Amino acid sequence: MNWQFEVLLDPIGLTEGPAWDGNGLLFTNIPNSRVMRYDAATGQFAVLREGTNRANGLMFDPQGQLYACEGGAPGLPGGRRIVRYEPDGGVTVVCDRFESKRFNSPNDLAIDNRGRIWFTDPRYGDDRSDMELDHESIFRADPQADGSWVVTRMTYDTTAPNGLLISPDQKTLYVAQSKYGDGQLRELRAYPILADGSLGQYEVLHNFYPHRGIDGMCLDTEGNIIATAGWEVSGPGGMIYVFAPNGRVLETHPLPCNRPTNCTFGDADLRTLYVTSIEGHLIRAQTDRQGLLHYPRPM
Repeated sequence: MNWQFEVLLDPIGLTEGPAWDGNGLLFTNIPNSRVMRYDAATGQFAVLREGTNRANGLMFDPQGQLYACEGGAPGLPGGRRIVRYEPDGGVTVVCDRFESKRFNSPNDLAIDNRGRIWFTDPRYGDDRSDMELDHESIFRADPQADGSWVVTRMTYDTTAPNGLLISPDQKTLYVAQSKYGDGQLRELRAYPILADGSLGQYEVLHNFYPHRGIDGMCLDTEGNIIATAGWEVSGPGGMIYVFAPNGRVLETHPLPCNRPTNCTFGDADLRTLYVTSIEGHLIRAQTDRQGLLHYPRPM
């Protein structure tokens, strides 16, 4: 099936973090520090939250609670943390430090079946003057009975990790390793999640070098990885890739944007793919695949 993409929103500046709430599509507008919402029934856009410290990735847990990576930016006092956005407009901080040092710029997150939040913490851009950590790693925040969270560093071999996913059987962590520059690694990796909760040695499922690799990705109900990658500088351009769990490329779908950032499924049957971009689009297509989301389950 050829996916026919429709541009719903012309560029407004970098959009990211698409998350389906049951009736509409939430997404972040990073330069303007806001969360937007697209109402699928009316076709209308609205600002849901402002002052989000350049929030990037969004994700609902199985209970419908919304979590965000507030990436912040050099020179700005706020952000660089994982938060939960409360229905009353409040913000609960999950974590903002590791070993008393501020995170770099939390980027994207995945929530496993135990409610643990896995997140990437890269620093993109040339300004690294305010970095307190000397590494760009994946962390996991584990919920405690008293409502607190314990943060553990999970990787020691990542540089600029980006999108991440947990396989449906909870045994594999998929990671987009997306460091740019000559000789840097741009890979789709699969890390085994070991019985003690740590990660084993990764396998490279796909090597994108020297082109732009994966930014964001989601899962379908068959456990396949649907990923955004590519740019206008080299390679085939902005593209949706569909990977089997072993890394085999099952499909590619060209996009009407240069640099897609992330994607998720939505609509009542979770068969519509929504895509965001560095330019600031919101794009969608009807597909022959069904998304696998924690929340909400398809009707």
